[in-house]
Amino acid sequence: MVYFVGAGCGAPDLITVRGQRLLSQADVIIYAGSLVNPQLLQEAKDGCQIYNSASMTLEEVFSVMKQAELDGKTTVRLHTGDPCLYGAIREQMDLLERESISYDVVPGVSSFCGAAAALRAEYTLPDVSQTVIISRMTGRTPVPERESIARLAEHQSTMVLFLSAGLLSELSRELIAGGYPKDTPAAIVYKASWEDEKVCRCTVETLAQTAQEQGITKTALITVGRFLEGGYSRSKLYDPQFTHEFRKG
Repeated sequence: MVYFVGAGCGAPDLITVRGQRLLSQADVIIYAGSLVNPQLLQEAKDGCQIYNSASMTLEEVFSVMKQAELDGKTTVRLHTGDPCLYGAIREQMDLLERESISYDVVPGVSSFCGAAAALRAEYTLPDVSQTVIISRMTGRTPVPERESIARLAEHQSTMVLFLSAGLLSELSRELIAGGYPKDTPAAIVYKASWEDEKVCRCTVETLAQTAQEQGITKTALITVGRFLEGGYSRSKLYDPQFTHEFRKG
């Protein structure tokens, strides 16, 4: 059996209880070494085989999984954050299905949640934004043209951008071209929930300058939108004048 486990966004105690239990029981752990906090590997039992997938190809990762299955062992494939976001798990699951190898997915705390916690912010504020767009700049992995940053920016909603910390000049241009005013609040959250977490508040126009001043080139999320400045309306849910199923206003 293979378990895809979300490691959480950094802090070792942000892995789920289920994920922690599976880590402690695994015979084989394949972890994303460039992103997963190595402290999590302390959960591994004696004799567990541990592989760092940072230097492995998809075929090599699958070969380890397949051999473990043939040996009757349990494998944990440990991905950063939640594996459903930029985790490249679909191609691994397809290979497992082709070989009739059973697998399960354990969700994790994504870094976009960790970034909101670091910012002490709520992405969805009444009368500000009720939509969160999660995307990335195009790079070596292309982005469909219909999902270009400029086109997504037309919505003026909250945006959270992965894998874009090294492309901030281009990102600023795209966001502004799409309609965000230059003074729209933005923030760079470096290594959300890690011990060396850093939060840098700026504007859409000053993203690249801020990152350069702080020495940030990777492992950071970019958040954009008026949710960062407040100015929201009170939620109806807890308004004493609002009637719903559980309370009469």
